[in-house]
Amino acid sequence: MQRRMFGSAAAATVFGLLVPLSGCGASGSGAGGDTTLRLVAAEYGDSAATSSKAFWDKVTKDFTAANPGIKVQVQLLPWADIDREVSRMVKAGNAPDMALMGSYSDFAAQGKLYSAEELLSISAEANFLQPLAEAGSVGNTLYGLPFVASSRLLFYNDTLFRQAGISSAPKTWSDLTADAKALKDKGVKYPIALPLGPEEAHAEAMIWELSNGGGYADSSGNYSLASDQNIATFRWLKEKLVAPGLTGPTPPSQLNRADAFAAFLRGEVGMVNGYPSLLHEARAKGMTVNAVPMPISDTLGSGESPPTVGVADWMMAFKQNGKGEEIGKFLDYVYQDKNLSDFAGRYHLLPSTVSASRTPSGGGLERNDEQFLTALRGAQLYPVNDPSWVTVSDTIKRGIGHAVDANGDAKTVLEGIAAKAAEAGRKKD
Repeated sequence: MQRRMFGSAAAATVFGLLVPLSGCGASGSGAGGDTTLRLVAAEYGDSAATSSKAFWDKVTKDFTAANPGIKVQVQLLPWADIDREVSRMVKAGNAPDMALMGSYSDFAAQGKLYSAEELLSISAEANFLQPLAEAGSVGNTLYGLPFVASSRLLFYNDTLFRQAGISSAPKTWSDLTADAKALKDKGVKYPIALPLGPEEAHAEAMIWELSNGGGYADSSGNYSLASDQNIATFRWLKEKLVAPGLTGPTPPSQLNRADAFAAFLRGEVGMVNGYPSLLHEARAKGMTVNAVPMPISDTLGSGESPPTVGVADWMMAFKQNGKGEEIGKFLDYVYQDKNLSDFAGRYHLLPSTVSASRTPSGGGLERNDEQFLTALRGAQLYPVNDPSWVTVSDTIKRGIGHAVDANGDAKTVLEGIAAKAAEAGRKKD
């Protein structure tokens, strides 16, 4: 999920970096007509014990045993580097056969990717969860094959809630504000953590924007970064949460997701938006934690139910080396329920296919993850199918937190981001 859920939380130190995990030799055809496929994949683990190496070692070994003429070489890169490094490889004329990373649309716009139709069977292509398939498509063509995903829910520390006399989860922004004040009165360090630092501000911002009827794009798919709803959202955050000291001692523009999660696991945070792995970590520590849908703005109607934020990571296949047939065989194998569920389960993420999410043969889902899958089915993802999204998301991450700074102005900050997004879009045209 990028670690992000997926990628964003992954550590920058990668064990086995640049070392082939299976297969041997350079990408190409070897003796006896053997073909070697090269996959560059993001590292999801944060230590040697949790490295993705173990998964890819097993999958590639088993695949080659079943397909003796095809070997697979896997190279792991940290999330902080993979987008840049794969782009460098492509520009240098040395594209990998496949990549697993957080963006794909720039390559699709350049005509460098195989479509899913060219690689997978009709049934395999139809097996992807619908919101993920839509986000992986440019026009009506699927280029980004969703691999693992996640959705975001509001977490709260039930012990701190009970100590503050709070008996139920917040359903509206007014409820959330009242709960945060009660937590602050009880001495909770971060009544509600608001991580708008550069690590993953684009996710946190979108969560709040959607819950007020806004978001990054309008109904036509065009960017609406400085919409009236979004400006109102950040003005409310600054006035109702940040200024009264309900977001803790660290300015939101300087608070990263990983630091907010660490504080939550130390029992210093009352509420924070999070994804499945945080729930598993908290419960493993013996904490009593609940996850609920994000409370909605009081300006929305009582019957309205805005989408939650969904995040996915993408597998893509490059045309450069002309190995579509061999790539298709490997992807058919990787996307088998048992393999996809194995990978998702290692990192408490959600598999991207309908069958892997529900079938016991595929491992199914742990009970605690079912609510995240339910949210994902109706989620809204980042506009990753826009080729300018990589640039736009970086601009959001670095700048949007300043909208709630003491000297920040939401309208000025969001209009500045919107202007840079428009410029990025023109450069891609």
